Amino acid sequence: MTDAAADAIPHTDPLGLFDAWFAEAQASEPNDPNAMALATATSDGMPSVRMVLLKGHGAHGDGEGGFVFYTNAQSRKGGEIAANPHAALLFHWKSLRRQIRIEGLLEEVTVAEADAYFHSRGRESQLGSAASDQSRPLDSRRTYMDKVEELRAWIGDGEIPRPPHWTGFRLAPSRMEFWQDRAARLHERRQFNRAADGSWSSCLLYP
Repeated sequence: MTDAAADAIPHTDPLGLFDAWFAEAQASEPNDPNAMALATATSDGMPSVRMVLLKGHGAHGDGEGGFVFYTNAQSRKGGEIAANPHAALLFHWKSLRRQIRIEGLLEEVTVAEADAYFHSRGRESQLGSAASDQSRPLDSRRTYMDKVEELRAWIGDGEIPRPPHWTGFRLAPSRMEFWQDRAARLHERRQFNRAADGSWSSCLLYP
């Protein structure tokens, strides 16, 4: 078997494989290796997509793997998640010529998790999130900045309370696909599918 025909993506635990690829991206990607496209849809299937940041991954309380991001639950994405918890993620690491697609159901993180992450952020980021009516119309940037300053003056040096609508979501993967660039566009793709018992099967896909 020649090198060109050898599998670069093995059949293995896909969560462990994600960990390995993510570690390589953190070492090689110049900006935001944790950036991922998040695709959601309304209850009638109208899609939308935007970039968010992965803020946690791996096993949680029930031992299952998950991918965590944080947002305003009153934003457009928050409304779509409430109406339809099915979502998809895409990581694209140009420096490694790799991508990973992940599909599954979203669930809200615990209050303790949301509190802990909110208060781990920089103070300016906390103020900006607390003052933002995310996704709602804004007449001018000055209005938003004035709200930030009003909140700063009201709170002073005190702790900034996490708004109840600022929370996080965890995607529990049911399907994961790993893509590796190959010469002459003879790329490699392996799809993993999760069974009801939690085990994973996989197969290669034509590029």
